[in-house]
Amino acid sequence: MCRLQQPYLKPLFLRNILLSLAFLPWSISGFTALPIPAPPAFEADSYALMDYATGSFLIEKNADTPLEPASLTKIMTAYIIFDELKKGRLTLEEETIVSEKAWRTGGSRMFIEVNKSVSINDLLHGLIIQSGNDAAVALAEHVAGSEEAFADMMNQYARTLGMQNTHFANAAGWPADNHVTTARDLAILAHAMIKHFPDPYQLHAVRAYEYNDIKQYNRNKLLWQDGSVDGIKTGHTSGAGYCLVASAVRNDMRLISVIMGASSERLRNRSSARLLNFGFRFYESTEIYKAGQELVRSRIWKGAQQKISLGLANKLIVTIPRGSYDDLNAELEFSEKIIAPVQKGTVMGKAIVTLDEKNLATLPLIALEDVPEGNPWVRMVDSIRLMLE
Repeated sequence: MCRLQQPYLKPLFLRNILLSLAFLPWSISGFTALPIPAPPAFEADSYALMDYATGSFLIEKNADTPLEPASLTKIMTAYIIFDELKKGRLTLEEETIVSEKAWRTGGSRMFIEVNKSVSINDLLHGLIIQSGNDAAVALAEHVAGSEEAFADMMNQYARTLGMQNTHFANAAGWPADNHVTTARDLAILAHAMIKHFPDPYQLHAVRAYEYNDIKQYNRNKLLWQDGSVDGIKTGHTSGAGYCLVASAVRNDMRLISVIMGASSERLRNRSSARLLNFGFRFYESTEIYKAGQELVRSRIWKGAQQKISLGLANKLIVTIPRGSYDDLNAELEFSEKIIAPVQKGTVMGKAIVTLDEKNLATLPLIALEDVPEGNPWVRMVDSIRLMLE
């Protein structure tokens, strides 16, 4: 096993190193790493802050404690509707007849009328912008036949997404036995929504919507207070307290914050804003390797050529304390005796990135090209050389 390890080097200071290991083509010089203070105590029972690019959690408290989600439930309801639309099993123009159950649903409403037709497009706006419980039930019934069957779908989706401490009992977030989720699971769900449905996700940034001559405003006040915020959902019941899942983008870095169990709307908004500001102030997401970038050119035996390029299938992004870029270290591990033939994409080892001995990322190191077997003479000579080593 060959192991190469060295701190990242600036382009101007690259020098000849073993096997010409290619390091970072960019640097953030002139900055010193900011000492990251302990995060303040945010005013909520549970919270979490996720970096979108890496999926890593920067801050958390009671992030795995199951709590009532209130209308944060509607994030999953919207996720399933987006998926049904993407798969062609549903259209925005499609209409459904409002049931008496949907019409009678209490709490926040978009004011659909019983036995009247309403489009999926209107229901989605009512669900996301107006937080309509009636819209949630109508959508659930249209997709699954009943809200109970839709709740089963929600739980299947939750398991698929890796939401390990979540169980849904309804589509709207109405208090019910065993209707719980966690800050971590909600961040995972929000991440999946933004990743899988970037276009329909933009509905979460719409500030107002009018239906049935009633104009209602998005309950996420951060949309007015912070131009970088583009979603996602508020929630409130007496049992859940005040909750908010928010997301914001600044300088190409996206963060997802989750606040559960705040004691007031004001504290919910303030804690969400402070959580996001802390993350953007003290952390940065940096792309350090591009997909397909050659990281090492290694000897290959018995091949039609003597060298093979190794790199990563996907770009590598890490989230680090702001200004600590120059302290990153990379280690490549791969076999010293790579034997042809090798197909492009074959895993040949791994790339490990660390900061202060903390592992930030471990990714497969793959062949970036096909290398077929060499001619009989090459294979014979290399066989002898390998025996002599």
